[in-house]
Amino acid sequence: AKTEHGIELPHRETVSLIDEVLDLFDFYEALAEEKHIALEADGNAHIVCDRLMIRRAISNLLSNAIRYSPPNAPVRVSVTPGDGQIQLCVHNAGPAIPAADLPRLFDRFYRAEKSRSNPDSEGTGLGLSITQAIVHAHRGRISVSSDSGKTCFSMYFPSAHSIGKHQTTDA
Repeated sequence: AKTEHGIELPHRETVSLIDEVLDLFDFYEALAEEKHIALEADGNAHIVCDRLMIRRAISNLLSNAIRYSPPNAPVRVSVTPGDGQIQLCVHNAGPAIPAADLPRLFDRFYRAEKSRSNPDSEGTGLGLSITQAIVHAHRGRISVSSDSGKTCFSMYFPSAHSIGKHQTTDA
């Protein structure tokens, strides 16, 4: 419920997104190896954020990607700086999310159709809602695409430079 009313950022610091991803890879390594899933990462950019909150958002997406990836398929995270924004994508192979479910994935307690459910790890339907709230608290946005056996969750954050501009114009 707190996430629907906005989240305050308790701590702001400049963070390397790829460093956070690689630290989380260390955490998820055993689970990924158990499923014969390679964890891959490329790119880098820095954002001003609350490190623990960003780590939680990335962790939620990595956990889902590993859960829904078939054995021997990689989970890849890419970090790409762009014009005024930074994009972090978590890519995985696996069953496509039905188009009808995509608009509701970030709703609290929403769970996609049962064919995507994993009997070994049933979730509560809160992870993506929390992830979206964290991204919004950082003045970002999140989207998902899923077709042809590939799913990609993309988080977009303002670059440190554009944050500074935004804060200057708001003052």
